[in-house]
Amino acid sequence: MGKPKIFYYHDGRHPHIYRYEPPMHREEYLAMVDELAGTTVEAIAFCLGEGRTMLHDTRAGELMGHNVETWDHLIFRRAWQNAKCLIEAGDDPLRIVCERAHELGMQVYPTLIVQRGGVEHASVRCSNFRIENQHLEIGATGDVAADYLGFDGLDFKHPQVREERFSIVAEVMGEYPVDGFELQLNQMPYFFHPNEIEAGRSLMSDWVGRVHEAVHTAGGELVIHLPDQIEDCLAAGLDPEEWVKRGIVDALVPERCGENYRLKIDADYGVFTALTAGTDCRILGTVNSMVASDRLQDATVAMIRATACNAWDQGVDGLYVSEWFRLWPYGAEVYEKLRELPFPGIMDARDKTYFAPTDTSSPALNSERDPLPRDLKLDETVTVPLRISDDVPKWDAMGRVHEVLLRLRVLSHVETDVIRIELNGAELPLAQARKINQLYTMEAPRYRVMGGYWYIFRLVAGQWPVKGANEIAVTLLARDADIEQPHCVWRDVELEVQYLKGKHFHRSFSDPDLGAYDYRS
Repeated sequence: MGKPKIFYYHDGRHPHIYRYEPPMHREEYLAMVDELAGTTVEAIAFCLGEGRTMLHDTRAGELMGHNVETWDHLIFRRAWQNAKCLIEAGDDPLRIVCERAHELGMQVYPTLIVQRGGVEHASVRCSNFRIENQHLEIGATGDVAADYLGFDGLDFKHPQVREERFSIVAEVMGEYPVDGFELQLNQMPYFFHPNEIEAGRSLMSDWVGRVHEAVHTAGGELVIHLPDQIEDCLAAGLDPEEWVKRGIVDALVPERCGENYRLKIDADYGVFTALTAGTDCRILGTVNSMVASDRLQDATVAMIRATACNAWDQGVDGLYVSEWFRLWPYGAEVYEKLRELPFPGIMDARDKTYFAPTDTSSPALNSERDPLPRDLKLDETVTVPLRISDDVPKWDAMGRVHEVLLRLRVLSHVETDVIRIELNGAELPLAQARKINQLYTMEAPRYRVMGGYWYIFRLVAGQWPVKGANEIAVTLLARDADIEQPHCVWRDVELEVQYLKGKHFHRSFSDPDLGAYDYRS
């Protein structure tokens, strides 16, 4: 098999081993592979347990729950029961996953979550190594603030820590028919005492080099999942530039820390593609599953297309489908989302929805913040970038463009407020917009009160966004003095490009403008 372009991450726990009643049967466990048969997925990034403990027949690591006498968590107990039953029946979970995947034409890259919190984080999932070696944690020196996010993580300056982690990689590569290995360095990207990070980078690079040698000796390739900002990598003690220079990594997966579920449609891979230019190291763009906006929990097909095309447009070498397992049990929509991923040319003239991600949590792990929300203060222009991959004039020349819609929402916004909206420096006349009042709603995911207004523009030729970088600007021009809060809040922006199948063609087999009919043309 060649180098895979479409990876699918499966955590090996939530949709399967946590759900099935013990004893779990081999066929039930293999459902996680079978469900991907016939899709565009070429490789499964299969997680080895929860990081501190494993869910396969390991000797280098420890089976989750092997050291538990009394369970305070029924789901983790079930996982242990199911893994134990499978192993005792001769169906080592990792081995049977590899065998079934190869049978169906897919590769397997076991994934190790390299860093996890300490004993207090779900102790029934903890290893004896972690329980007995709390003196090896970052906070054990006594001079680290208790609220430091890496406080109870293992300090990789200790040889015992690096050896314990390496031994799991070596065992898997030496004893299982795998095609590569993934180091997940992004879930808890803290590996050293905050005063020793610079010195730690060389230690981590040497450890990565050792892992790479073990993986290559076994005939596989090494994939590394890491923060999507170089400064965040360096701050964690990771030096991807050094790894690429030394040739000790085969593929990098840059992704925003701590938000593996959220779709990052505006991801910028430019720094990483420049870093790997002229080398054999590939860049995999991430495609997540969740929007978590006020209107949508899960990304639509059009949003998935937009994200994938934005990544392909930046020259990535493949896509990493990250944590879609939360959509299990998979229905037709999931398979529709997977079907087109490797084919940007096919997605080119199909509906896409772009949006600016809106920060809801402000994770301290990331130096970069989402572009929205932003306060709109009187007479101050706020701009938000929006990257799109569509060449709208090109498809319009063929009669394929149906509509281009721009949607914005402003919170704490009243009917007497006056705002100006611009796209790439050109003002959009408010008379052109449909304005939807949502200042108050009876129920809402968020913002039941002060939900403000939506502005929806049907953009005409001359107003269309350009392929690549675009800029949307909003200015608050007038605000009533009797309102205590002097500013509004720009919360959402979306841009939707809708296509026809051909010139003057219907939109679908149930065209909303044509009405229902019972035949297909």
